[in-house]
Amino acid sequence: MSGTSANDRRATELDSDAQDLLDTLVDVGAPDISQLSPEQTRAVLGDLYTPDVDPILVADVKERKIRAYGRDIRIRIYDPDPSQNLPAAVYFHGGGWVAGNLDTHDGVARSLATESNCIVVSVDYRKAPEHPFPAAVEDTYLATKWVSDNAESLGADGSLAVIGESAGGNLAAVVAQMAVEKDVSTPTIDQQVLLYPVTDHSFDTLSYEENADGYFLTARAMVWFWNHYLRDDIDGANPRASPLRAPERVLAELPPATLITCGYGPLRDEGFAYGTALAEAGVSVEHINYDGMIHDFANMRRLAEPFPSIEAANDVRMRASDALKAAFR
Repeated sequence: MSGTSANDRRATELDSDAQDLLDTLVDVGAPDISQLSPEQTRAVLGDLYTPDVDPILVADVKERKIRAYGRDIRIRIYDPDPSQNLPAAVYFHGGGWVAGNLDTHDGVARSLATESNCIVVSVDYRKAPEHPFPAAVEDTYLATKWVSDNAESLGADGSLAVIGESAGGNLAAVVAQMAVEKDVSTPTIDQQVLLYPVTDHSFDTLSYEENADGYFLTARAMVWFWNHYLRDDIDGANPRASPLRAPERVLAELPPATLITCGYGPLRDEGFAYGTALAEAGVSVEHINYDGMIHDFANMRRLAEPFPSIEAANDVRMRASDALKAAFR
């Protein structure tokens, strides 16, 4: 794992693209998410992350619904080569369990499919506060199990990974844990790719202190997201919400992990802590820390006008795709 010292975790200066984006957010008077309603937050992030541009081309993209206990879970399936049986990666978008959808993170899913040559299944899980914890966990686990059970009809070869960003990284970590517990022994997951994941319901790390404000995701916003997601603070102690709190016997059974963190993100140190916990439990961990970067940058490759793009988004998408290719080689 990289960056074991707190002093090595944050660059002395922000990445220049990230700084340009932050300056533009100030110039346009971007609102403080912690002062908005869930509906307003969904609209703000939707406007930012859904630019009207030509998408990355994928050979076959289709949507369907999975029937699950009186509800439907909508998924979008990206198949870069329908003529082959390919590995599958189940993708969970970010948005603090409150915002985000298949469209806001469509670009990331398309990149992962084309660059990893995997079938990517993006999951539109239920959102809080209308559907609080553990609704998102239930949907993402059931969707992952469905992909595993229906690999043949999807044109998949049976190999499976989970990948997620931020709150989606939290869900990917939790799904991987659920899959190795004795009472739910399927599906078999070969790799987990966690991009700046939420791993603990706690706000007492150094990264929460030094990155509290001014770097896109604020400490206030994270408190707001958690308060909307959990039914009660006691839920935060549940490993289904805080995967860092899972017992070592569960961690020891997990598949290899690729972990991405951001030097200027409040979630940085809990990401480091989760990587350390995995490694100490004997799990193979590749940890890349972008020490000059802000939270959620993988989804900032191309933003709505007038917001500038972040070049490093291409790099982190490629690293995530390389992790998938290596796992399935």
